Amino acid sequence: MNDDEFGIRDGEIAVELPAQFDASLYFIGRIRTPWKRRAECPKNPRESDAVCTLDVDPRWAQALTGVETCSHLVVLYWMNRSRRDLVLQVPRTYRAGRGTFALRSPARPNPIAMRSPSTQLPVTSEPQMPKNAPMSIIPSRPMFTTPLRSEKSPPIAA
Repeated sequence: MNDDEFGIRDGEIAVELPAQFDASLYFIGRIRTPWKRRAECPKNPRESDAVCTLDVDPRWAQALTGVETCSHLVVLYWMNRSRRDLVLQVPRTYRAGRGTFALRSPARPNPIAMRSPSTQLPVTSEPQMPKNAPMSIIPSRPMFTTPLRSEKSPPIAA
């Protein structure tokens, strides 16, 4: 295995990325976490009671008006240090190759992650240096944040 913490594991396959991006976006702030290294991050956020803070850029502060009335939120954020070229990955937990789109790994062409925190997520309006950059905060209903597929669901066509 590569010594680089974001390197390729044995059995993984990377592809050449396109020469240019298809779109651009605006980050609305920064996320502060207590973790300094990738290895410290919990695989599942429910495995930790650490407090993470969403720092919203002051220009977007008015966009938070009324957010306290939402019972559920979804935060979409950019995993800024993730590899973007892996098509086949070998997670430590599986020890066998799986396609990137069959995993919840942050290593993906567009490293967008989603978190459904409670509305008690500490939110400030003093941006810090980027760790992971939030792209949007979206009100949600519990029925929309539960798994949509079941064992009986038809397969997704490629």
